[in-house]
Amino acid sequence: MDKSTRIYIGKKLLQFVISMIVLILVVFVVSRLAPGDPLRAYYGEAVERMSPEQLAHAEHRLGLDQSLAVQFFDWLGQVFQGDFGISFQYKRSVMDVIGDVAGNTAVLALVSFIIISLCSLALAIFCVRREGKTVDRVICKLGVMTGSVPEFFMAMIFIMVFSVILGILPQSGAVSVGGGGFLDRAVHLILPVAAISVSHIWYCTYLMRSRLSDEMSKDYVLLCMAKGLSEKQTVYRHCVRNITPSVVGIMAVFLPHLLAGAYVVEVVFSYPGMGKLAVESAQYHDYNLLMMVCIITGATVITVNIIADIIRRQMDPELKQERGQLL
Repeated sequence: MDKSTRIYIGKKLLQFVISMIVLILVVFVVSRLAPGDPLRAYYGEAVERMSPEQLAHAEHRLGLDQSLAVQFFDWLGQVFQGDFGISFQYKRSVMDVIGDVAGNTAVLALVSFIIISLCSLALAIFCVRREGKTVDRVICKLGVMTGSVPEFFMAMIFIMVFSVILGILPQSGAVSVGGGGFLDRAVHLILPVAAISVSHIWYCTYLMRSRLSDEMSKDYVLLCMAKGLSEKQTVYRHCVRNITPSVVGIMAVFLPHLLAGAYVVEVVFSYPGMGKLAVESAQYHDYNLLMMVCIITGATVITVNIIADIIRRQMDPELKQERGQLL
């Protein structure tokens, strides 16, 4: 690894640290200032029967009687010791609660990401090779229509059609009661993945299509075809390979949209994942749980974007050369 690469990666790590500090501060302050009673999340209806002295003791026990600054540094000190606090709602360690559902969200997001990536690139190639023709215009119009439909509305349409009317697919959960096998989990993933994918495929397809169209207008394409290569060979052997760094960048930028869509879809389908957990923690003012869900989500997005940017620059000679000149 040369010096310029080490400096570049060091800058990205510093960017990650600064971004995480800002994220933690914002989430901590906003969650504490939001209206609501976190004691109700911990003690339930028993709060209404507590005397003022008991309420004061309960607040002191949970550290809610301190100033925001004191609460923040107390929480930060516990985090550095490996203690991320307990969930007010579940009365368990927040990491245990998150660990129970994080895998479900990871599977949902990963499957959706792969399907969207492959389908978007395939559609982009298909449309560019038929640019201006009827089939291209039809796909573009359908893409704009589906891309304009929010994930929650698309999810409700799928539930109505495939679960209520046809009754062929489950409308909620990650597994059936008493189930849990691979096939059962796969069936429960169909509608959530479809809702996410249909709502986002055109976003990526449009960006890839635009980049591929620009690439095919370059002079080397005519040179390749003049040497005897067919349009299909030129597209797959040269054009697609040349836009690969751009595709990586597009999918990295798309990741926050994908996670947001996954979180929304989880709530609609009652799918036990990070999104459903985030909504519940915000609803019940479960501060510790909400903090960790936001931090893990933010760290994931920032990390993936940084890694994708590094990979993209390593793959693209022009960006690599530009980075060397800047450094």
